[in-house]
Amino acid sequence: MKLRLLLVALVASCASDPAPSQSGFGLGESIPEYNRDDWGRWMDADKDCQDTRQEVLIAESTVPVTFTDEKHCRVAKGRWVDPYTGEIFEDPSAMEIDHTVALREVHYAGGWAWPPEKKRAYYNDLSNPHHLVAAGVSANRSKGARAPDTWMPPDPKSRCAYIVRRLSVFLAWQIEFDRAAAIEQLLKECK
Repeated sequence: MKLRLLLVALVASCASDPAPSQSGFGLGESIPEYNRDDWGRWMDADKDCQDTRQEVLIAESTVPVTFTDEKHCRVAKGRWVDPYTGEIFEDPSAMEIDHTVALREVHYAGGWAWPPEKKRAYYNDLSNPHHLVAAGVSANRSKGARAPDTWMPPDPKSRCAYIVRRLSVFLAWQIEFDRAAAIEQLLKECK
């Protein structure tokens, strides 16, 4: 039911709002090459010794996690369900934290013009539960920076949720995207 309500809200938003424009994007200005280092790395925003990666692992584990030491800085074990394959993992080293909308994709959709602090904020955004997900290494690397027209989760039951998560991130960060294609993908995957 929650997914259905989110889906309705996203379709309404996609259908009624014009796509945000990006300063300089499409106006003859050349887009610089994507450089992963421009986006930063995991940080510990709340200074509790757990960086963004650890925070996501803790939040998404289906059981209470254990830690490598008494300070609780690094996760030692938990239980994660890969959102793309449905596989279950207990070792955090078998997990990567995936940006639902990949950094490279955001870069070429106008994020190249963002100031460094906005890029770092995007990289570490924990405010939207759809933005960062713990995914198995194999699935995450298969996805890479590919969009839904060239990659979809191998588990067909995961595809609708994946499209909804992507749209949530696009809208939250006002990232330019093809809204007609997004609605078509929603309708196709969320039957």
